[in-house]
Amino acid sequence: MQKTRKINMKNLSQNLKRFFEIQGELESRNYFALRAYNTGKIVHKKQLEFHKSKKRNRWVFGGNRTGKTECGAVEAIWMARGNHPFRENRKDVVGWVVSLSQKVQKEVAQEKILKYLNKSWIDDIVMRSGKRGSPEFGVIDTIVIKNVFGGLSRISFKSAEEGREKFQGTSLDFVWFDEEPPEDIYVECRMRVIDKCGDIFGTMTPLKGLTFVYNQIYLNERGDDEVFYVFMDWSDNPFLSAEEVKRLSSTLSEAELENRKFGRFSGFNSSLVYSEFDEKVHVIDPFPVPFDWQENISIDPGLSNPLSAHFYAVDFDGNIYVVGEHYESNQTLEHHAQCIHALAARLGWKKSRDGKLEAIIDSAANQKTLASPRSVSELFFDYGIKVNPKVNKDLFSGINRVKSYLKDANGESKLFVFRTCENMIREFKSYFWGKADAPIKKDDHSMDELRYFVMTRPENKPTEPEKSWVQKDKERLFNKLMRERKGLM
Repeated sequence: MQKTRKINMKNLSQNLKRFFEIQGELESRNYFALRAYNTGKIVHKKQLEFHKSKKRNRWVFGGNRTGKTECGAVEAIWMARGNHPFRENRKDVVGWVVSLSQKVQKEVAQEKILKYLNKSWIDDIVMRSGKRGSPEFGVIDTIVIKNVFGGLSRISFKSAEEGREKFQGTSLDFVWFDEEPPEDIYVECRMRVIDKCGDIFGTMTPLKGLTFVYNQIYLNERGDDEVFYVFMDWSDNPFLSAEEVKRLSSTLSEAELENRKFGRFSGFNSSLVYSEFDEKVHVIDPFPVPFDWQENISIDPGLSNPLSAHFYAVDFDGNIYVVGEHYESNQTLEHHAQCIHALAARLGWKKSRDGKLEAIIDSAANQKTLASPRSVSELFFDYGIKVNPKVNKDLFSGINRVKSYLKDANGESKLFVFRTCENMIREFKSYFWGKADAPIKKDDHSMDELRYFVMTRPENKPTEPEKSWVQKDKERLFNKLMRERKGLM
């Protein structure tokens, strides 16, 4: 009996030793998970782009398994710990992680936080359900984290299904939205970070269609300088194997691939006029434009509505570049002319022999009204801009020609927009078909004057490959036979 007891004690000692070894290994993995995040030879460039942005309203639009959720979890831990490598750090940070439901919280955001959060950094855990000693199996309310500055930070978990009222009253340093929240909760959370000049960031797969996130973040229709977003697709994740990508792609429809693989907004391409427009391809960084490339200025006039004016350059291969933008509403024509002149001076833009700028403009600019005895064209001339109102305004021909420059039959692009032309880029992304096969007449000022200019350019037909000597010989013999046959007749 004594011998059996001794053996059991020995086994117990060995089991306890093994238990502590496993616990230490797990804690080590947590520690090294954060340490190893994007620090090796292979890094996720889109994740780093998100973390390095200094904007205070940042979003990741990504498909499934693109690495977007890791962005949110690591960002939250860095902020709470006070050791963010790319931002100014604080102590005693208070933040929220907002999920769609408590079930989703447990399975996604909470799991990622625990993956990257070393247990030695945790001062306390408050549970909604489950045991404090095994938080991964329950639902966490709050994690109290040791801040590197000596204080304590708090990450609390919230569920959108609780309703807007549960999101009131607290002053926060950050809010992380794991997936798209209801708009009222988004607005409420923005109020929570105002007094601390805190951050909002979201990671989501846009499955709900063209919602407020599409308008306020992707289009940034309110012109908020603090808005930033990045798209992530499977090709951006260097840790996703090609075999896995192939397997996943084979199980999804084309519509599902738009959301699940590329992270694009549901219903986006189906009704977009210029579905060929791709920011990765057509939006480029500015560069000094050679004088010989300068082509023309195109203007869509407006007073209460925005006046849109863009500067266009064409290289020796026929590629079009939109290199400068003036876009403003509720201003006088004199003000617009001054702004166009100032932009032309910055670009070193060409002038006519009499020292005036030259431009094309909507033919409506020739009309006179009871309010003014002089037309817009005449007033522009007085302000040093000679405008030509003889533009081709055929809507469908213009749209088709723009489409051909965005992507020709060979899949090549010949139209590029400088990143500084923010309003034209925004209009490209919000120009939708309406009823009767016509675009919706809203926020289309840049799109109109883009058409006016592109219609001054030749059709972008793909160049035919040069014929081989065999083809040329056959053609010569065929023509010879046809001439002989005509001679016999």
